[in-house]
Amino acid sequence: MAAQEVLGQTARLASSSALLQVLFRVVTFGLNAFTLRYLSRELIGVVNVRLTLLYSTVVFLAREAFRRACLSGSTKRNWTKTINLLWLTVPLGVFWSVFLGLVWLHLLEVPDAAVVPHYQAGVVAFGLSAIVELLGEPCWVLAQAHLFVRLKVIAESLSVVSKCVLTVTLVTLYPQWGLYIFSLAQLLYASVLVMCYVIYFVMFLGSPEATKKSFPVARVKALLPNFVEDEAFVNWREARLTWSFFKQSFLKQILTEGERYVMTFLNVLNFGDQGVYDIVNNLGSLVARFVFMPIEESFYVFFAKVLERGKAVKDQKQ
Repeated sequence: MAAQEVLGQTARLASSSALLQVLFRVVTFGLNAFTLRYLSRELIGVVNVRLTLLYSTVVFLAREAFRRACLSGSTKRNWTKTINLLWLTVPLGVFWSVFLGLVWLHLLEVPDAAVVPHYQAGVVAFGLSAIVELLGEPCWVLAQAHLFVRLKVIAESLSVVSKCVLTVTLVTLYPQWGLYIFSLAQLLYASVLVMCYVIYFVMFLGSPEATKKSFPVARVKALLPNFVEDEAFVNWREARLTWSFFKQSFLKQILTEGERYVMTFLNVLNFGDQGVYDIVNNLGSLVARFVFMPIEESFYVFFAKVLERGKAVKDQKQ
């Protein structure tokens, strides 16, 4: 694929991601305003800060380094080994979910059950939703590497809309369910997101379009872990690169979510004030979320496709 064509598709990916971020922020803000009519500020604070931080920490630590490493590298990669490496995100996600779940349940302050009911179930559900989302990681990386812009837009839009519809329905009908509402909505979000990617690739692989594009994965079975005869299970170069990115991503997560970690571990604000802070913070970070984050995600793919890591500029093909 020529560099100009990749640049054009990357620009479309960035613009689509920016539009998605606008949709997500508008929907989230509207959802917060709606739920505050039925539920307490304390419950909203626990969901938007405490439980969302658990979920984002698990998925970030489990997959961010793998995404960066598997989107980098040569165009002649062995996709079987890359997919094998990506499946390691699932056991890693289970580890982080269990470890951080125990921290959230036993080391952090537990909200008053009369104000925020079913906290324990919420911790379990948000940790489980992170694991469910990691099941779609091989499909996500394949789609991102081949710039399937429409798939990303449809999958993320459907998952967000499904989550919001279920949340509004349950909040209206069963406000006494407390964190059960947001737990079910989060599980639905992760399930719909993964199913969109899985259904797409089940239909795409083996089709004339896939053959025409010389897609590197020919069968649905190839999306599962497979042993390569007389070869290593994973590409060790990618594995070492993953470890290098993991150290960077760990620091990035602390810098990105630092204020939430402070609120969660040091109890500088009560749960009600945390909910208000989260709403204000989301408004204050609109530019970063709408502009810089989509550009970072999309153009990382662009540079990964047109440049080869470890080669001098004069030796690059494009």
